[in-house]
Amino acid sequence: MDWLMLLAAGCCEMLGVAMIGQWNKTRTWSSLGLLVAGFSASFLLLSLAMKHLPMGTAYAVWTGIGASGGAILGMALYGEPRGKLRISCIVAILGAAIGLKLLG
Repeated sequence: MDWLMLLAAGCCEMLGVAMIGQWNKTRTWSSLGLLVAGFSASFLLLSLAMKHLPMGTAYAVWTGIGASGGAILGMALYGEPRGKLRISCIVAILGAAIGLKLLG
């Protein structure tokens, strides 16, 4: 259950990051509301997951999901570059997060 909360926290982090991009484009109340809701839910779920998961592992996995997910959303939604090296780095981030889970 803790790992599911951590995964959900990472997804909410991705929502918050995507809404920063949307907020910078449109400045609507809905994008601001989703930005605040995404980051709020992310921190809440992270804190709940950290009750039973090691802090270093939980934070690294949460950060990895947010960073790689933000980069993927940037490519998909905002036309950011999709080079092989950039995708390789995203795979490395996800691989490191999975490695922490498997080893911890």
